[in-house]
Amino acid sequence: MHFIKWTTSIAAGVLLILTTSSIVNAESKEKALLDQARSLFKPLPDTAHVDDYPHSKARLELGKALFFETRVSTDGRMSCAACHNPSYYGADSLALSVGVHGKKLPRNAPTVFNTPLLIAQHYGGNRVSVEEQAMKALLSPHAYGNTSYAEVEVKLEKLGYEKKFQAAFPNEPKAISAENWATAIGAFERTLLTPAPFDKYLKGDQKAISKEAKLGLEKFISTGCAGCHNGATVGGQSYQKFGIVEDYWLATGSKEMELLKGRDKGKFHDTQKPEDTYIFKVPQLRNVAVTPPYFHDGSVARLEDAVRVMARVQLGQKLNDIDVANIVAFLQTLTGEVPPQFATAPSLPVAGFQNLP
Repeated sequence: MHFIKWTTSIAAGVLLILTTSSIVNAESKEKALLDQARSLFKPLPDTAHVDDYPHSKARLELGKALFFETRVSTDGRMSCAACHNPSYYGADSLALSVGVHGKKLPRNAPTVFNTPLLIAQHYGGNRVSVEEQAMKALLSPHAYGNTSYAEVEVKLEKLGYEKKFQAAFPNEPKAISAENWATAIGAFERTLLTPAPFDKYLKGDQKAISKEAKLGLEKFISTGCAGCHNGATVGGQSYQKFGIVEDYWLATGSKEMELLKGRDKGKFHDTQKPEDTYIFKVPQLRNVAVTPPYFHDGSVARLEDAVRVMARVQLGQKLNDIDVANIVAFLQTLTGEVPPQFATAPSLPVAGFQNLP
C-alpha cells in the first residue's frame, strides 16, 4: 500500500516537472519569437509629421477638403479620394485604377494609409514624398489633367478656397498656390496612420495576436519574407527586383499590362537604366488583408495566392496550405482601423462652383 502511494507521488511529481518544463519552454519560445520580431519590425510611430511640414488644425482641415475635392480636375470628377477611398481602406479595390476622363491608370493604386513613412511614393519611387506626389498629380494627364499650376490656382480661387488657404498659411502674401495645396494635403495624409494588433504584440501584449498568427509570423521570418518586408510599415523601405527566381508575370498570370503597353519594368520607366529593369519599391504590408487586388498591376485577387506567388518568384519556395493560412493570419494582424478623420465627409466651399471654365 505504501509502495503504491509512493509511486503515485513520484508519478505526480514527474508530471508536475514535465508540465512546468513544458510551460517554461513555451514561454521561452514565445519570448524568443517576440525578440526576433522586435529586431525586424517596429511599432508604428505616433505621428508621421516632420519639421519640414508644419501643420495646424486649419491646415489639416484644408488638406482634407482638398483630398476630396473633385472640381480641380479637368473633368470635375477626379480627386485623391477617387483612388484612395475610405470604403476600401484608402485604396479602390480595382486592378488598375481609373483616372481623369475615365483613363485607365497604368498601375494599381495602393492604400494611402501610412504612406508618408515609406521610402518614396509610387511603385517606381519617382516621388520623394506625399507632398511631391500631391503637387505633381495636378498636372498628370492620368490624375487631374491640368496644363499648369496657374490654372489650378485660378480654379481654387473661383471655388472659394481663399479663406481656407489664408487660415492654413497666415503668413504668406499669396496663400493659394500649388505648393500650399501639396503641403496641406501632405499634412492631412500624415495623420492617416493605422496602428494594429501587431503593434500591441510588439509592445509586449502576447495575447494581441492568435496562435495561428504567431505561427505565421515565425514562418514569415524563416521563409525569408522579412528580408524585404520589415520595419514599422512591414515593407516600403527598399527596392527589389520583382521576379528573382522566375518572371513575375508567369506566376501572376498578368495580362492587363501587356494589353496596355507591355510588361511593367518598374523603375526602368523613370530612369531608363537597364539595372532598374523590373525593380519596384517593396510594398508595405500594413492593411494588406483588406486592400486587394495585389501587386503593381492588380493581377492577383486573393491574399493566399499573393503569398504563394511571392514565395515562388522571390524565394523559390512552395508553401503548403497550412503555412499559407498561418502567414495570412499574421498579415491580418496588420489591419488597423480606418482613421476617423478620413472616414467622415469633409467641408467643401460652394462659392464659385458655377463660374469654373
